[in-house]
Amino acid sequence: MARTIPFYTSPQAARARRSKTLLLPMPRVQADELSLQVHIALDAMRRAQGNVSAAQTLCQVMILVGLLAEAGYGSATFEQMQRAEEVIASAFDRGRDRGVWMLDDDGFAQFATIVSTYDLQLRRAPVAAIADASDRLDRFRAGDSFDQIAPRRT
Repeated sequence: MARTIPFYTSPQAARARRSKTLLLPMPRVQADELSLQVHIALDAMRRAQGNVSAAQTLCQVMILVGLLAEAGYGSATFEQMQRAEEVIASAFDRGRDRGVWMLDDDGFAQFATIVSTYDLQLRRAPVAAIADASDRLDRFRAGDSFDQIAPRRT
């Protein structure tokens, strides 16, 4: 019977495998799971069946798209992000004031573009870039300003 080749499992080998993994794009299954959540939120907001969670999901994706584009993965203009921020702020106001969580046709088109960009970013950006953008988003949500969460320049 053939013997299996022992896989060297030193801490250095494990660290090297993790480092290589961070340079690769996210596995397709994980990217699809994240993407599906965002598409469901977008569809719910389009059909005026959204809620605060759906609006928050779209807001977070908007920020992640901007951060990843800033890092060189995908494209998003300042004007596009500024307009999307106005759209989502309006959706939050409408939801809070009238209990109707939705995007109008123009707002849906704005966020459909952002969600499509996010899909591409999840499939192409290395895991390290996505993790960094997610960390920056978490720090922003915790109260840090965008100046404080600027990417570290080496």
